[in-house]
Amino acid sequence: MTGRVAIAGLLLATTAIAAPEAVAGDYAALQPIGFSIDGNVFAFEEYGVQDGSGFPYSTIYVLDTRTDTFLPGAPVRAVVEEDGSALHKARHEARRRAAPLIDAYRLADTPGTLAAYNPVTEASAAPHTLNYDSFPADAPFRKPYALKLEEKIFEPEGICKDFLKEVKGFRLVMTEKAGGPASDVLQDDARLPESRRCPTGYRLGGVVTRINDDGSEVHMVMILVKSLGFEGTTDGRWIAVPVRLAR
Repeated sequence: MTGRVAIAGLLLATTAIAAPEAVAGDYAALQPIGFSIDGNVFAFEEYGVQDGSGFPYSTIYVLDTRTDTFLPGAPVRAVVEEDGSALHKARHEARRRAAPLIDAYRLADTPGTLAAYNPVTEASAAPHTLNYDSFPADAPFRKPYALKLEEKIFEPEGICKDFLKEVKGFRLVMTEKAGGPASDVLQDDARLPESRRCPTGYRLGGVVTRINDDGSEVHMVMILVKSLGFEGTTDGRWIAVPVRLAR
């Protein structure tokens, strides 16, 4: 199914008759899988149950952290299109399909560190700023980092024009690096990829880090993309922005 057809199917559901049970949005859970030993490859899983259909799903993303692109064969998606099917079936199927990539790069052997996590359920946390240390250590040995995300407004295109007056991109800046002030622009959207569907907002969701053998570091900034979902609710899906830091 093409991205455009998927968007159309999703958004047309907003005009459907309301389901008997209230819908609360479809926010995917996040599960980091790990890095290759050199930090050049990173994988994570997002999973959940679709609003509307009730089908469980799992998607495994495998990225080249040097080029910020998917490896051939990724992402790997699984949806169990059966009423009342268990979530673990979708997750198991996605893992089975992704096993050749996960095994080839031994990604489960190097899980990295979940250095920060800022879930949408954390009501008191700021959605657009994040402070963290790159690895757990006593205070004198820590390396503090800070991130700031700024949302940007774009004119909606394609099917999004029929449902939204505006869509959003983002600008991501590292404002502290290894304890010192910084202003490193990590990403600044000039256009919106179709894969984000019709994005309405973003949340800095966490950081997964890897300290390589040569002392260099890879930080995967996990961003929750909010987009228009079933019957006007919100879908939450994950993207990763790689940050490579020299020793």
